[in-house]
Amino acid sequence: MPIYETIFLLLLGAAVWFWLDTLKAREAGVAAARQACDDDGLQFLDDTVLGRSVRLARDDDGQLRLRRVFAFEYSDTGDNRRNGTVTLLGQQVEYLQIRPQLYVVPKAPESHETLH
Repeated sequence: MPIYETIFLLLLGAAVWFWLDTLKAREAGVAAARQACDDDGLQFLDDTVLGRSVRLARDDDGQLRLRRVFAFEYSDTGDNRRNGTVTLLGQQVEYLQIRPQLYVVPKAPESHETLH
């Protein structure tokens, strides 16, 4: 197989992986935004999030992940639109901002038990 075809197939594979990974992250962002709006008695508008930025960042273990920021709209009265954001590191929600408040989403507790 010529080198150009190999490079093309690798780039195509990377693009498909990025697209599928972004869809998973978007689903996680929608779920987190919907849950936060429900918890605060707000209306999550349009049932979607919009990608704002994608960057590389390191997680707590030092591994490179994609940090994605999604914007969404919500309403507190039903007659207005307000902006919120949800930030994901990989597939995990890192921050979620609605109203002027910033919510830091706690990570799952890690077990540091040792058995002797």
